Amino acid sequence: MYLEKEQHLTDAKNMVNEEEKQKAQFIRMTTVPIEKLLLTLSIPTIISMMVTNIYNLVDTAFVGTLGTSESGATGIVFAYMAILQAIAFMCGQGSGSIMSRKLGAKELKEATQYASSGFFLSFTLGLIVAVFSLIYLEPLLYFLGSTKTIAPYAGTYIFYIILSAPFFTASLTMNNLLRYEGKAKLGTVGLMTGAVLNICGDVLLIFVFRLGIAGAGIATAVSQFISFCILLSMFLRHKTQTRISVKYIARDLRSFWNILATGFPSLLRQGLNSVASMMLNKAASNYGDVAVAAMSIVSRISFFPMAVAIGIGQGFQPISSFNFGAGKKDRVRKAFRYALIGAEAVLTILSVPIFIFAGPLVKQLRNDPQVIELGIRALRLMCVGHLFVPLSMMIEMGFQSIGQKLLASFASCLRSGLLFIPSLVILHSLRGLAGVQEAQPLSFVFTFIICLFFLKIYWKKVQ
Repeated sequence: MYLEKEQHLTDAKNMVNEEEKQKAQFIRMTTVPIEKLLLTLSIPTIISMMVTNIYNLVDTAFVGTLGTSESGATGIVFAYMAILQAIAFMCGQGSGSIMSRKLGAKELKEATQYASSGFFLSFTLGLIVAVFSLIYLEPLLYFLGSTKTIAPYAGTYIFYIILSAPFFTASLTMNNLLRYEGKAKLGTVGLMTGAVLNICGDVLLIFVFRLGIAGAGIATAVSQFISFCILLSMFLRHKTQTRISVKYIARDLRSFWNILATGFPSLLRQGLNSVASMMLNKAASNYGDVAVAAMSIVSRISFFPMAVAIGIGQGFQPISSFNFGAGKKDRVRKAFRYALIGAEAVLTILSVPIFIFAGPLVKQLRNDPQVIELGIRALRLMCVGHLFVPLSMMIEMGFQSIGQKLLASFASCLRSGLLFIPSLVILHSLRGLAGVQEAQPLSFVFTFIICLFFLKIYWKKVQ
């Protein structure tokens, strides 16, 4: 009898604590000045994006010391990881956006249901992709844009990435859930730990144990599994409002459809990024391993400033979703303005030194005269194109965060799909390798022009 009373008292205290946490989080997301809240939510995301991107650059540099074909293999693996990211972001941003709006409307049970459903959906899809990737490994390598000389190295590298695929997709999904809940710092801990371990693992396995490109793959796989464990522990140790458990998985197909439909713009955005990488690899492969390596290096370097802008956009999304759910549209509009200005400022500040020091930067990743020559022009064109990206980025993220699925999907198609693919095909046929270098920056400009019209539509939705 005494033990039962003690248990009831403990349960009651836990319930009160949970309610207090929910109330405190609601007040924080709906009353803290937008500029301060955006900064608070963006900085952890930017840090995790930067650390991950620094790892990508270091990984490329380490592998680049092994040879030009090995350096080209990183571009092939990068395209495959973009596919996994597309799945993860579809599940994470789809469930996270709905979850955040549910929290804004003070519907914790439904929010938890979407969080758990999104996590298990992501893990399952990652597992399915891994199984099919192992079965069709050789065709997959050529589908991703590999040449005959790059394929052996890419196959060794990608094998370990495939083994860790479900943990990778689930980790990115959990990071998105934490971000949408306003707990971006917790997500940063998991991703940063994994990235640091990855860099240390590269040094140990590539240079000390001399495992070559296999060492890079093993280091990546192990670090992703560790990140998965750290991020999952955040939910299991009640560091969050929502929970991840089999018992909270939605029992109706409609919930999963909502996750997929809401996250579809992210699938399009990331999926088309993967298609863009594959098409760039294939177009560049016509000019040899040197061209593939150059474009791979340019993709890694140019993503560095983009990662910071994306971090600002991801800080904006939970503010937008939460306040839209709470009926505070004035805060949604204000957050959009601050995010757009911040992203434009950051991309400009970071792109200028990259433009100036393009040669030394490419040389750091692969000291090959031909790679450097091709990389300099492509990298400088990308720096100019970056100035036109923030508006389209915030428009597609803005539509997604307020549940405008169709508009968000169409906006996501523009930059890396509807405009980039025809630009690449036409310019490649007309201008050869120079056209391959010019296609993506030009698609950024065209997307900017179209998104000026989308801006008017978005503004009406948040009036």
